[in-house]
This record gives sequence, C-alpha cells and structure tokens, in this order.
Amino acid sequence: MTARTHAHTHPSDPATLHSGLWLGRWFGVEVRADFSLLIIFALIVVNLGAGVFPTWHPDWPLWLVWGVALVAAVLFFGSVLVHELSHALMGRAQGISVPRITLFLFGGMAHMEGKPRSPKAEFWMAIVAPLTSIGIGFAASLLGFILAAPVFPGTDFRQLFPRLGAMTTLLLWLGPINFALGVFNMIPGFPLDGGRVLRAVLWGATGDLAKATRWAAGLGRFIAWLLMGFGALHVFGGALLQGIWLLLIGWFLNNAARASQQQVVVLQALADVPVTRVMRTALARVPPDTSVESAVRDILLASDQESIPIEADGKWIGLVSLADIRKLPQERWPEVTVSEVMTSAEQMPTLPPDAVAEQALERLGDSRTDQIPIVDRGTMVGVVSGRDLAKWLSLRGVASS
Repeated sequence: MTARTHAHTHPSDPATLHSGLWLGRWFGVEVRADFSLLIIFALIVVNLGAGVFPTWHPDWPLWLVWGVALVAAVLFFGSVLVHELSHALMGRAQGISVPRITLFLFGGMAHMEGKPRSPKAEFWMAIVAPLTSIGIGFAASLLGFILAAPVFPGTDFRQLFPRLGAMTTLLLWLGPINFALGVFNMIPGFPLDGGRVLRAVLWGATGDLAKATRWAAGLGRFIAWLLMGFGALHVFGGALLQGIWLLLIGWFLNNAARASQQQVVVLQALADVPVTRVMRTALARVPPDTSVESAVRDILLASDQESIPIEADGKWIGLVSLADIRKLPQERWPEVTVSEVMTSAEQMPTLPPDAVAEQALERLGDSRTDQIPIVDRGTMVGVVSGRDLAKWLSLRGVASS
C-alpha cells in the first residue's frame, strides 16, 4: 500500500526538496528519487523474491526469481512516476505549475507551486492520477490474461501460475497492484487524491477554499487514525510487517493532512501582503572586487544579513549568499573576490516591488536559494527570504510549519 500526494510550497520547505537522486527531466518536470525510496524498493524485491514468486513458480531457478522481482519493483516505481507525471501534465493544462516530482518511501509527491486556481483545476488535477493508475492496472491485467490464455484450457487453477512465463507473471502482478493503488488513492481523505477531489467539490459548493480544506483535511486525519488503529490491531494480532506499514502510512497521512491545511492558511495570510512590507531594505552592498574574507568579516559576521548584493557602477549585478561562500575553502577567502562566487542577477529569480508575499513564497519554493531579490528597473531595492516570511507570519499568529 503506497500513498501518493502533491504538495504546495511554504516558508519552511527544506532544501531537501532539491536533494536525492536526479532522474532527469520528463516533459519539462524535474524528477528526483529520495533515498528513502531504497527502503520500499528493497522491501518489494525481498517480498516478491522470497515469498510471492517462489510460491507461484516453485520450479524457477533463483536467478530468474530474483531477476523478475527486481524488474517488477522497477516497473512498479515506473508506474508511480507515470501517476505523478499525470498530475503534473494535467496541472500544466489547468494553469498550475508543477516544477518537480519526488519519489520517496510512501510513493510519490508532485510539488505544486501555490494554491490551485479554481475548483475545476483542483478536481481534474487530482482525479487524473488515480484514473491513470487504474488504467495501467486494467491494461496490464488484460494483456497478462491474453498472454495466459493458451494455458487456461484444462489447467487446474492451482497449477496455472507455474505454467506462466516471466512476462505474464510480471503483468498479472503489476496490474492488480496498480488497480488497488488507484482505488486506495481515491479514498476521500486529504491529502490523498480522493481527498483533493472532495476538497474541489466542497470548494465549488461553498466558494471557500480554507473551509473546504479544513473539512477535507479533517476527514483525512480521521482516516489516518483509522489506518493506525488497524495497524495496531495487526501488530497485536501477529501480523507485524503489515501492522507497521499501516501505522507508518497512517502517521504520514495524518501529518500531511495537518501540514496541507496549514499551507493553505499560510498562502491566504500572504495573498494580499505587499512584498515591500516583508522585504529587507537595509542591506550592506559591496563592489565586485571585494574579497570574500572582507565580505564575511565586515558584513555577514557583523550583522544578521544572510546575503550581500554586489553592485558595479550603481547597478545590481548579483548576490553572494552563505551557500555561495560555503562552496569555497576558507583558506582561499582572502584571494577570491565576491564576483567570482556570486550568483549573477540573470540566474536569480526576482520579483517587482508591486508583487505580493504569496508570489515570493512560490518563487522560494521553486528556487535553490532562500533569497528572492526585489528589483525595480534593474535596481535591487530589497530581498525577501523564507525566514522573513516565517517571521512575519509568526508575528501575526500564523504558524508556517
């Protein structure tokens, strides 16, 4: 059983959104595999190689059993990727940006920028992925039954699986598992896809996204606690592995539902706030020939400033941050200038002064930096960081995590 969802960005999103194994760009979407994926990958291979496939095929040699188990695990996560890509592509069709996908322990996550634009966009983006999984399950099962058809006549059902080939075995395992996952994800508990479908319906009926999220997330947390309850019963009943897995999924869904509800609260709190109200303007600036050592000693260590604008002839040309400086060995700080380690203005996501804080939040979620320069006709007038947004929210009693 694997949970799949998609998330908004918010001030406390960790840098780990960009960590893990990079799997390339698929249809313009960055795909990464979190290292926790290795755990479930190994569990699937061991379960199939040591349990399921030897039972189905007692005459198969070990190399074939484990080889097919390995291919089955790869195909399973390939189907998870297709599921998440369907979220991303439908989101793009509905005007919602999904810049990246992360495959991890509990399945997959499509990272959506900002909140959904309308109930219709939310509905179609949510429902397309479970339907995709069900479609994969139906297609794989149908093809598996077609390939198995020659051995059906006159074969006792108990002797059917040993007579199937490797390809047919793969399809008849992959089909039902995808169908089951598609159905599971349609459970109406936020942030599962079915919960997002429910939220879209409630949003359309009430016209209130926050209220719809609160109701759908409440149901999601109720379902999460049910799963944890069933998991505890399994543990005490002797089914340790199944029980622990249900407990973990329930725990994940409960936390995800709570966090997703809070993200909507955060986005609404920032929606009408001018970015000029949360940006920092009192920034020490240096010319490009300043040494890294001087910049660190005179500015970064002497103040709470986290980045330094670089200006040449009164024009902003880049920003040097703590992350930029960490890449340089300390013994080279005296000889290297800030212009050699800075991130150039052309490479940085920026916003105009008339933007709102919600836009800054979205840019922070899609960038590899925690600093968004506010630029007015080529002049940097301030900078906004995730810490600035979190502080503003905290002062107004809105938790950001």
